[in-house]
Amino acid sequence: MLKEKEHFEPLGDGIEIIVSRDFHFTTDTILLAHFANHRKRDKAVDLCTGCGTIPMLWMRKNPPKEVYGVEIFEEGADMLTRSAQHNGVSHILKAVCGDIKELKGVLPFGYFDLVSCNPPYKLSGGGIESGEKHELVARHENMCNLEDVISVGAKLLQFSGRLCICQRPERLTDAMELMRKYDVEPKRLRLVQGKRDKSPKLFLLEGRKGSKEGNLVVLPTLIVEEDDGTFTREMDEIYGTYKDGAGSK
Repeated sequence: MLKEKEHFEPLGDGIEIIVSRDFHFTTDTILLAHFANHRKRDKAVDLCTGCGTIPMLWMRKNPPKEVYGVEIFEEGADMLTRSAQHNGVSHILKAVCGDIKELKGVLPFGYFDLVSCNPPYKLSGGGIESGEKHELVARHENMCNLEDVISVGAKLLQFSGRLCICQRPERLTDAMELMRKYDVEPKRLRLVQGKRDKSPKLFLLEGRKGSKEGNLVVLPTLIVEEDDGTFTREMDEIYGTYKDGAGSK
């Protein structure tokens, strides 16, 4: 089941995911999986899924009816496939290896209730681009950009379906403008701060396909850490049973 330099990471509630040095996950991923607030009847897609952390987190309790994780690198897609097999959820969770911009005929458009994506944060050419190819793709908009994510998400969603993304605060205006461009109305926003005295480092945004304009709900800011470096009570709740095994890498 495991290949060289891979290991199982316990996510809690008996679910384990295969990760490696090249394909792993961060707190942002866990926050987005929680923010997306999936429902048991949902048909869902996670774009730019990496090793499939968001879909695997959804498997912990009341998994969606049907889930696809789309990843451009074969290695990541294969890790998700094996994680699904290991956890006995292959009947509802499938990996799709491919470019998110080329999903026509691969996944049905206008079909899904929920699309999520933790997209590349940095503009292509913005900042120092160094490291392995998969790291560049994960961090920089070299192979897909924010508009690609939102336009593809809009195509996949059925009417009133939800698109949930996370991004850096400086991209918030871009994200909202692009959602409206593709008929996905921003409906729920939450900022994330590392500590109470720090500026927000992340936003979580949900839009609804075909919804009327207006009525954006801005949720209370999520604080990650107390002054002493420990998780806040809400972060403990979000991490849930994952935190009990989080040190077992």
